[in-house]
Amino acid sequence: MTGNIVARRYAKALFALGAKKGEAELVAYGQDLAQLAEVLKASPQLYGVFANPIFGLKDKKAVLEKVLDKLSVSQVVRNFSMLLADKNRLAYLPDIGSVYAMLLDEAQGIMRGKVLTAVALPEKRQGEIKQKLEKQTGRKLVLGYDVDPGIIGGLVLQIGDKVLDASLKAQLSKMKEQIKRGE
Repeated sequence: MTGNIVARRYAKALFALGAKKGEAELVAYGQDLAQLAEVLKASPQLYGVFANPIFGLKDKKAVLEKVLDKLSVSQVVRNFSMLLADKNRLAYLPDIGSVYAMLLDEAQGIMRGKVLTAVALPEKRQGEIKQKLEKQTGRKLVLGYDVDPGIIGGLVLQIGDKVLDASLKAQLSKMKEQIKRGE
C-alpha cells in the first residue's frame, strides 16, 4: 500500500512537470520511464541492487548512471531518477512508470482493455470490435486480444475496471445455478 502511494506521488510530480512543457514532453517522459521499468523487469539482479539497502547511495547512483547512459533518456528523467536514488526510492521505478502511463492515458482520453475469445479473431474482426466499442465509449481504445479455449465461445471484455463476460462458459454457469435453485 505504501508503495502505491509513493509511486503515485512521484508519477504525478513528473506528470505535472511534463504537462507544463507540453504533450510531446509528456509522451517522451512516459516512454523513458517505460524503458527504465522494462530494464528493471528484465533484470532482477539490477532491480535487486536498487531495492537492497546493503548497497550504498554511491553504488546505486553509479549503476543507475550506466543504465541511463545506455538508454539515453531525457535530462529531466535522468534528474528524476537521480532524485529517486537520493530519496532511496529507485525500487519504485516500475510502479512509478505504471502510474505515469495511466495518467498519460487518462490525459489523452485513452482506455486500455482486453478481449478474451475462445478462438483467435482475424484482424478485420478485431478492428470491427474496437471500432464499435470506441463508438459506444466515446474514447480511444487500446485493446489486447487473447485466446482462452476454456470460455467455449463468446467473449470476455475488460476495459478499465469493468468486465463484461459474454462467454458461453459464463452463460452455462448461470443456467447450472438456476437449475440447482429450481428456477
